[in-house]
Amino acid sequence: GHSSPKLFDTISHKAIEKIDVFNLQAIANTIWAYATLGHSSPKLFDSISRKVMENQGDFNSQTIANIVWAYATIGHSSPKLFDFISQKSIEKLHAFKSQEMANTVWAYA
Repeated sequence: GHSSPKLFDTISHKAIEKIDVFNLQAIANTIWAYATLGHSSPKLFDSISRKVMENQGDFNSQTIANIVWAYATIGHSSPKLFDFISQKSIEKLHAFKSQEMANTVWAYA
């Protein structure tokens, strides 16, 4: 990837403003990119935590794995989110692929 701190900071501010229109896949993709590049954005990650916990939508195994992986990779602590996601993981565990299980367990380690 190519790091562009100014772009990521600007997107972070806009994403927070528009967080209510993000679906779970968009959330997972966004924070995956931040974590992959190592670009910390605490306000964005806090905003996403709240949005994810408000969402009673369809959590799939890949979305779950990507969300917790991103938080763990970037080092952003969110115990309430992790508690919430652990319950969703238990409910969806039958659908997890081996890599999604491994990424999820790694994130909790």
